[in-house]
Amino acid sequence: MRLKDRVAIITGGSRGIGRAIASAFAQEGAKVAIVSRDKARCDKAADEICKNGGVAIGIQADVSKEADAVRIIKTTKDKFQRIDILVNNAAVNLPYRSVIELTLDEWNWVVGVNLTGTFLCSRAVLPEMMAQRRGKIINMSSSGGRRGAAGRVPYRPTKAAVISFTECLAAEVKPYNIDVNAICPGAVETDMMREITGGKMPEYLMPPEDIAAVAVFLASDESKSITGTAIDAYGASNPLFGVGTSVSKPK
Repeated sequence: MRLKDRVAIITGGSRGIGRAIASAFAQEGAKVAIVSRDKARCDKAADEICKNGGVAIGIQADVSKEADAVRIIKTTKDKFQRIDILVNNAAVNLPYRSVIELTLDEWNWVVGVNLTGTFLCSRAVLPEMMAQRRGKIINMSSSGGRRGAAGRVPYRPTKAAVISFTECLAAEVKPYNIDVNAICPGAVETDMMREITGGKMPEYLMPPEDIAAVAVFLASDESKSITGTAIDAYGASNPLFGVGTSVSKPK
């Protein structure tokens, strides 16, 4: 087991990529704290892991609120006595919006969760990781963080900022043996994808378990030489294969 006895926090861990990461971490021996704004959903995800022989708790919280970020860390530390891994996965998105249509409330909501939440949770966990001189922080960016697109403000700008935040933080905490990396998923089959596309799902979607596998690697000792990096995990949505197309099968 690559994460045996490690303690991990996964924000946005009750569905989609976050839930897949929580399950994968538990299967690798980690004790996990699943964070979500929806109490019933995060408790259900934690219960499912426990029924399968893992160790998990659910924490209802809004990562965009400073007090909640502090409480996430305290609750996890009180329960498991340490924190080894933080996955900043919580994110929100909007359907297509032109900048002129975008409201300030919508802008603040997306920036608050996607970027400010990543900052707040990272800041709150750092004293624990610095004291033990060990830690792994994994920030969820996106293929959208690599380039802009019409109608994708403010989501894509927040994901670009997550990559820069990852690099800045990695440089700061390297002396404490804390690794900070980002994952940039391509198109993944999630509820969020259904919500922003109105249910018109592309054919080239990856399962969330593919991204969870990358997260397990970054959380494990196998990635000890990697920090300050953003890993592109585009799957069949890689622009190399043609925008909006699936990978051609060999004939």
